[in-house]
Amino acid sequence: MNKEIISYEVLLDNLPDGVFFVDMDRRITYWNNGAERITGYSKADVVGNTCPDDFLGHFDHKGVPLFERKTPVLLTLKDAQTRDFEVFLQHHDHSHIPALCRISPIRNPRGDIIGALEVFSENSANIQEKQHIEELEEMALLCPLTGVGNRRYTLMALHNAFEEFRRYNWGFSVLFIDIDHFKDVNDTYGHAIGDDVLCMVAQTLDNSLRSFDFVGRWGGEEFVIILPNITEDMLTGIAERCRRLIEESCFQHQGKTIPITISIGGVLARPEETPEECLHRADQCMYQSKTNGRNRVTLENEITP
Repeated sequence: MNKEIISYEVLLDNLPDGVFFVDMDRRITYWNNGAERITGYSKADVVGNTCPDDFLGHFDHKGVPLFERKTPVLLTLKDAQTRDFEVFLQHHDHSHIPALCRISPIRNPRGDIIGALEVFSENSANIQEKQHIEELEEMALLCPLTGVGNRRYTLMALHNAFEEFRRYNWGFSVLFIDIDHFKDVNDTYGHAIGDDVLCMVAQTLDNSLRSFDFVGRWGGEEFVIILPNITEDMLTGIAERCRRLIEESCFQHQGKTIPITISIGGVLARPEETPEECLHRADQCMYQSKTNGRNRVTLENEITP
């Protein structure tokens, strides 16, 4: 019985996915029908030209180049690693196509790398779903007004901190913060100005912290800061820095300076307590700051029994 020999080009041209080969100089040596259909670039447009990063590009879902200087093909040619990633590719008509890509090295029988192979497919549903999930996560975990963590995110961060404390003995501290006389700000200047004050305080606190610290809005005019890997002396220094920076913020409205200060309570977490108990202790210290005149920091060891 006669058997028809089918070349790899015929097989690859019948795939719905885009497929292309490049040599070690990144020249395109093969471009299948699927690549033509998905990108709008014909074989005549690309075969013999250099790597398609030059005209297709590889952008993440925010429009940022996935590889700034070293393209994915070039990286695979150098390190022989297979790469999988979700990107937007630029179509011949200059629109952008969501795609799922895989780049793999091509080796000769001796095992030497002689080029690379990229396979890509349209990925509209997956990328749109991923973006939707990220948007929902952001909405669920961030305060929409201030941009810092919301109450739910704060509790999650606090529970995680306790888990690490008990598992790895990584101690941490908690600051409970309340904006002084915030009701007066709302009553005098209106809630729009009150919202501006909340945003200013949130961003000032966030900018006052180390990169691995956490700040969240607990509710109303209250904020919680979680400080891992910290001593009591460091706790005092960070809390005082936050207090001073808020005091010196000089919030302006219609040419008038609105004084904004905060009262802070701080505690070192205890491994045997619950997150709620830790927050309660920090809250009590904050109220002690209020009782003592506001615009101050009170640590638990400073409270007289």
